[in-house]
Amino acid sequence: MKPFIPQLVYIEPQALEYPLGRELKEKFKKMNLEIRETTSHNQVRNIPGDNELQKYRNAKSTLVVGIRRTLKFDTSKPSAEYAIPLATGCMGHCHYCYLQTTLGSKPYIRTYVNLEEIFEQATRYMEERKPELTRFEAACTSDIVGLDHLTHSLKKTIEFIGQTEYGQLRFVTKYHHVDHLLDAKHNGKTRFRFSVNSRYVIKNFEPGTSSFDDRLEAARKVANAGYPLGFIVAPIYMHDDWSEGYHELFQRLSKSLEGINLEGLTFELIQHRFTKPAKKVIEKRYPKTKLEMDEEKRKYKWGRYGIGKYVYPTDEAKDLENTIRSYIHSYFPEAEVQYFT
Repeated sequence: MKPFIPQLVYIEPQALEYPLGRELKEKFKKMNLEIRETTSHNQVRNIPGDNELQKYRNAKSTLVVGIRRTLKFDTSKPSAEYAIPLATGCMGHCHYCYLQTTLGSKPYIRTYVNLEEIFEQATRYMEERKPELTRFEAACTSDIVGLDHLTHSLKKTIEFIGQTEYGQLRFVTKYHHVDHLLDAKHNGKTRFRFSVNSRYVIKNFEPGTSSFDDRLEAARKVANAGYPLGFIVAPIYMHDDWSEGYHELFQRLSKSLEGINLEGLTFELIQHRFTKPAKKVIEKRYPKTKLEMDEEKRKYKWGRYGIGKYVYPTDEAKDLENTIRSYIHSYFPEAEVQYFT
């Protein structure tokens, strides 16, 4: 698939006070994209479309260039200590994505240009925690790789973290547009992770993302560029013949990574979950989805901020975990499984 190009760009006036904001405006003008001004991303209201579904899809191809006003970083357990805020929103259309509800009525994509201020805040967090390492997750609220061929914010962050003594960077992606990141001076401090899944899940629930084969080709590239490599299997989903489907996933993964240095390879395992608000939004936005969200078949689990989610019952979750762990042990015996949740 081709790299993401927005159909419509909004620029906050304050963004033009920063070098990256001015650079992006000039870049988008040369690309002949429609550019509008907005006082704040909250004032972006005129997304074109005849109905809510059309407006949602158009919002997914709308980019807001602005500044990050809140510089207090969210926590990002279990993958990292903090989420480093480079962008919000995603161009993908994954049916199960938790951004369906966290972004609510604002599913457009935002990129933040006040990187120096963001890096200063990251430095404060590292200073507070040293000599312990501080891990930053760059993909909590977006698929940053899917956007970075336009902004290079991620590349700048990789090189910023690469110069630190106590910092590490992590992010995950479903996109293969990584070529501009291969020469970044990461100094081994950035773990590049790819989201992988069974054929059934990718085919039915991940439209608008790179193919499995393209993701694996990109994984080979970044491993050869010296990045520590990881994979997130998420969401692990109990579809028909799921055990065989995930076994095939690891067969294909193993074959595609032959000849690659896999020292320090990691896996993170996340079972499918949903909230009641997410279910309503998903069914509205993807009315023909095959995604199973039957609350009667799930276990209710309390989450952060008192918002509960529906996960698989204990026995089924344990079956999922044991099965996936056994495949990883079989095909990647030296790899570390960091968690199952």
